Amino acid sequence: MNKREKTVRWSFFLTGLVVLGLGISMTIKGQRLGIGPWDVLHVGLFQQLGLTVGTWAILVGAFIIACTVAVTKKPPRIGAILNMLLIGVFIDFFNWLIPDPQSLPGAIAILLAGIVVMGYGVGIYVSADLGEGPRDTIMMMIVRKTGWNLSKVRRSIELVALAIGWLLGGPVGIGTILIAFFTGTIVNLSLPQSRMTLQKMLNRESKAAAHHA
Repeated sequence: MNKREKTVRWSFFLTGLVVLGLGISMTIKGQRLGIGPWDVLHVGLFQQLGLTVGTWAILVGAFIIACTVAVTKKPPRIGAILNMLLIGVFIDFFNWLIPDPQSLPGAIAILLAGIVVMGYGVGIYVSADLGEGPRDTIMMMIVRKTGWNLSKVRRSIELVALAIGWLLGGPVGIGTILIAFFTGTIVNLSLPQSRMTLQKMLNRESKAAAHHA
């Protein structure tokens, strides 16, 4: 991988993480309708033990990475570690930046928009192929080993996180169901789109490098 390709891929990766963090925070802002399965877990832990939602996202991610390393016997990629650390930071930042919706229509709008934004964030950063985040590492590992549909695998994993979070008192509602069932569908759309866009950018960079050579 040459320097130009690295620059493009890392730009894609970091952009995807920012978009994903924004999407997660948007869904949390619509929490009167329920929040995403993983965030039900993070908020449940926050309510029971303190710290911040973003901090729990980091700690849960670290635990999942440790479990994945134990199963695969392979060290985590740098992208997975950065994802684990940065997503929590971005969640706390956007939670601070975005105002709480004052009406039910506002909560519905920010929740639905957040689902789309979140799904595209996953597609963008995964397409960079620099290492999926802890949660998506498990998802992609199962998909690669079994050939099962990405959406179904994602939903199954999220339902397990949801059950644990619900037991801890995290906010569950119709929004939780929407996030669990539609995020994977959006990732199915956004991932090939993002890969195609990335490939076009890499081809353009290759042509520019050849021209200047």
